[in-house]
Amino acid sequence: MEIREVAERVLFGQSLDEKLGVGRYKGAAPRVVTDISPECGLSMPDLPSRPRELIITPRGVGADVLSGGASSFPKVNRMGETAERGKMLHFLANHELLATELMALALLKFPNAPEEFRQGVYETMREEQAHTLMYMRRMKECGMEFGELPVNDYFWRMVAPMECPMDFVSSLSLVFEQANLDYSLHYGKLFREAGDAGTAAVLDKIYQDEIGHVGHGLKWFRKWKDEGLTDWAAFKKQMHFPMTLARAKGMAPYDRSGRELAGIDAEWVDSLEVVEQSRGRTPVVHWFNPNEELAMAAKEGARYQPKKAYQALEDDLSVLPLAWARRDDVVLVNEMPSREHLVRLKRYGMVIPEFMKVGEDADLLDRKIGGLKPWAWGPVASAKMRRYLAAVPEGVALSWKDWGKQDRYFFSKQAGLDLAASFSEEVGSWCESGDEVLEVVKGLAREGDVLLKAPWSSAGRGHLRLVNGEWTVAAESWLDKVLSQQGGVVVEPWLDRVLDFSAQYEVSESGVKLVGMTRVMNDEAGRYIGTVVHHKWTSGLSSELTEFLFREEKVMQLYKVDMPKVIRGMLDDDFTGNFGVDAMVYLDEGKYRLRKVVEVNPRVTMGRVALELYYKFGSTGAGFYQIIRKSTLASISDWLDGLEKLSVDAEEFNIAVGEKVKVSMPINDPIMAREFIAVWHMRHNMDDLEVVFSSKREV
Repeated sequence: MEIREVAERVLFGQSLDEKLGVGRYKGAAPRVVTDISPECGLSMPDLPSRPRELIITPRGVGADVLSGGASSFPKVNRMGETAERGKMLHFLANHELLATELMALALLKFPNAPEEFRQGVYETMREEQAHTLMYMRRMKECGMEFGELPVNDYFWRMVAPMECPMDFVSSLSLVFEQANLDYSLHYGKLFREAGDAGTAAVLDKIYQDEIGHVGHGLKWFRKWKDEGLTDWAAFKKQMHFPMTLARAKGMAPYDRSGRELAGIDAEWVDSLEVVEQSRGRTPVVHWFNPNEELAMAAKEGARYQPKKAYQALEDDLSVLPLAWARRDDVVLVNEMPSREHLVRLKRYGMVIPEFMKVGEDADLLDRKIGGLKPWAWGPVASAKMRRYLAAVPEGVALSWKDWGKQDRYFFSKQAGLDLAASFSEEVGSWCESGDEVLEVVKGLAREGDVLLKAPWSSAGRGHLRLVNGEWTVAAESWLDKVLSQQGGVVVEPWLDRVLDFSAQYEVSESGVKLVGMTRVMNDEAGRYIGTVVHHKWTSGLSSELTEFLFREEKVMQLYKVDMPKVIRGMLDDDFTGNFGVDAMVYLDEGKYRLRKVVEVNPRVTMGRVALELYYKFGSTGAGFYQIIRKSTLASISDWLDGLEKLSVDAEEFNIAVGEKVKVSMPINDPIMAREFIAVWHMRHNMDDLEVVFSSKREV
């Protein structure tokens, strides 16, 4: 019998006996199979022939499980139920049958491929037939027949369009069969834990066979790839959406040893472990642009060029959106984080999105995009994100994608004053001339120091403190520059701050919702240091201060009910996304006073970053997010070792179920960072967090 004949019966056969009964050894002696006439005169089908009960459909059981779409796939916590195990076996059997049919398709599509390659595919096809039969037997023992449930066409859709043998080994052998190393090993353990040793043994056998299948594909992949490329670089080159690198690993524990036994080299094994890409969900594109407000401050028509330190902040922390991005989202970065750092993040339980270097995003333009979410919408973000608009389906809310002059107002300190005025607060004054500023400063100087704020600035940048209201040459120069470039300045008294805090909101078409409250840590000049998060956001404060906030000022009524109504009224109807309100408690003649609105931030804020990190780590205990300067650290390696000591052993993490955690981890890559490092600390309670504060002061 010819290999071609076997492949034809597998692909065009309309009974399982034809599909699975031919090409197998029978009795003691093997049936002789030759490859003398590989040419096939038949047209390749859109779908393989199947018995009526197994005709594949686009939406079968567990459709596209590798992309996370398996809504009907059996739950792991129900593995002890015989019916659920049967359902899982039905799903796995269909995958093995699809693999068998795809190998038959490859044998018929590529008759001129090397004989050794074809023989290897044939032998692999025979093993896939055996795998299907083994699953069918175990399924029957669970009271289920193959064909009782709908089956999907996922593997076929992804692999059947192959145009050459290289496509076949790249997609089936090195993507789906490689991913099955993770699945077969993982599910084998689960079946064994459920008391089904028979099925566990089947999966153990399949796991061993898959190592060989991956090895066969790898052998020919290396023969056909470009000589100048490493295996990993060549594999990346072969992947074209919707086939992505991330599909080569299962949504199960990553099996390094199986890949190494198959012959995959260390670079590939290490790199694939940390790769994340969309598995079917339309990704949202995120971009960290913290200097947007400074770009707004530039004179009209002038090209904004951030100062060296500001550019370093944007470059160093470009990975920051991973705090709120989902697994399938895309984060644009100026430099790709190192593999070692991504491994570190995964070890601590972080969900890693897909990172894409700015300027190397051509692949993204060919995909559907589910949204565009820069740190802040503004002239720079609007220009940058416009190139992706064609990939965004109609009906997706994009917020301020078309930037206009009027939008600058919402980012200015003047907007904060107007929001405060809605609550009868008049702590600061908006001035548009030097004479106005001098007059206000003169009145405030009787009480003490005076603070001047540039309209478009953030994190304490663009502030000027006048001690006792006294002017200096430098202060006059600063004022002239700000008035000339930005058209105004906020003047307010320097207050004896006791507590800085922030209310974080999400604005949607349905309204404004309070996401959470955070405590802000600033230095003496009002520059941002870090954020403290706790499910009781005032935890650790004095009883007098908490009583003032909750009983006298009724802060939760204010920020949860009253403030959202006013915010929605001041914003444009098409604004959606993040919105932050900074506030403070200060002392006035020995008494606490609440400044309800210090300023507003219609964008993502560092407080929101801290909240999102807190939620990702289980929403229990206390968290502290900080940004430190790399120059303050004597040794990065010693500092990283110190963070390790502040963290529990990785094996003790159980973040998914919200148990207590103890972690200190850098968010961005501290080795690659030029100047700034963002660090997240999670502790059991506020007392434990005090230890972190102490250790940071020593640094």
